[in-house]
Amino acid sequence: MSQQFIIKQARIVNEGRQFTGDVYVSGEVIEKVLEGENLPAEKGWEVVAADGLFLLPGVIDEHVHFREPGLEYKADIFTESRAAVAGGVTSFMEMPNTHPPALTQELLEEKYALAAEKSLANYSFFMGASNDNLVEVLKTDPSRVCGVKVFMGSSTGNILMDDKETLEAIFSKVPMLIATHCEDEETIQNNNTEFFKLQGLKVTASVHPKIRSAEACYLSSSEAVSLARKFGTRLHILHLSTAREMKLFDNDIPLKEKKITAEVCVHHLWFSDKDYPAKGNFIKWNPAVKTEADRLALFDALLDGRLDVVATDHAPHTLEEKQQPYFKAPSGGPMVQHSLTAMLEFVHQKKITVEKVVEKMCHNPAILFGVQKRGFIRPGYAADLVLVDMNKPWEVARSNVFYKCGWSPFEGVRFHAEVQMTFVNGQMVYNRGTINENIRGERLLFSGR
Repeated sequence: MSQQFIIKQARIVNEGRQFTGDVYVSGEVIEKVLEGENLPAEKGWEVVAADGLFLLPGVIDEHVHFREPGLEYKADIFTESRAAVAGGVTSFMEMPNTHPPALTQELLEEKYALAAEKSLANYSFFMGASNDNLVEVLKTDPSRVCGVKVFMGSSTGNILMDDKETLEAIFSKVPMLIATHCEDEETIQNNNTEFFKLQGLKVTASVHPKIRSAEACYLSSSEAVSLARKFGTRLHILHLSTAREMKLFDNDIPLKEKKITAEVCVHHLWFSDKDYPAKGNFIKWNPAVKTEADRLALFDALLDGRLDVVATDHAPHTLEEKQQPYFKAPSGGPMVQHSLTAMLEFVHQKKITVEKVVEKMCHNPAILFGVQKRGFIRPGYAADLVLVDMNKPWEVARSNVFYKCGWSPFEGVRFHAEVQMTFVNGQMVYNRGTINENIRGERLLFSGR
């Protein structure tokens, strides 16, 4: 691509509107957005003919696990950012539970250095909090790091925070966004012991929502909300999965003013306990995929504003790991390549509008984290853009996934929308199945939200 180009006659979806128009990109940024049909092109600008394709801001996935350093046999920053751009995700925020976990400023910056070398998408990394690293956490620069991650329930690569005094110190002293994984560890361990005694290794994934129960989720989420209200903490609760938790959140406060915000993941909107017999460990996540009633309640909360953003919790494991017996199989699965198309499938099903999908996956993550100059199609903003054909059916198969692990929980699903092109900082990184592996994203910067 040249340094100046026009995305011409796209169906632009931005800030609650759809309109036909042209987007001028100069270098890394959007120069102007023109509304209208059959607009003349300025001389000297290369033309990318959209011809009615939908143009969206690049998706900002604020919850991924790319497994590097230490777990590169599952995934790495290069392979998973490659999958991300193929799915229209132009920016990601990655979690600290790698090997070693990002619990010091030095280890955190080592991850940024890896991303600068390897990532095709823009990037940020959470600082990890543990029972004994508060001094390191307080050194975190909120203008250059997306947030602090607290595991109030154990998960893969566990850095569980189970010391109540330290937890209070984190909530009372950290001035930036704290993101939490909320599941009550005692409840989970008691349920785990009970089911193992009853069924041993014969247990299947269908018990997962009973072990990692709705009660475990609510106990921990309500504790986090209580602490945040007590100390005025900027709290963001990740991957909510139950109907009961929805009463903890408000929908009558503008997002920019919310102190307590909430995320839902694609798999909790798509799957329910009825899918365990067919999918088994391939939909084993923490927190667990729960009942159909929970799934529907999450969708309602997404539409009415109690849930603020949609993310993936992209967390790949190898096929061999997932094919182990339930108690041995790790939790998590790959999702970042298919999150946007899955949400656009809900558009086809008339369960949500494309404007609302853009709000929850592009605009709101930018607002919620205070991401500088991204998440919108606006002059002066980074040209992170995605062209989508809303009417091009295709089927997910192992032959067309970009994940290093080589599988997807969506295998066999037929989607009706397909990503055609992805631009990161004005560079075409993905074009109808072909990836420019020489492009590198940039470190995200934040305004202190």
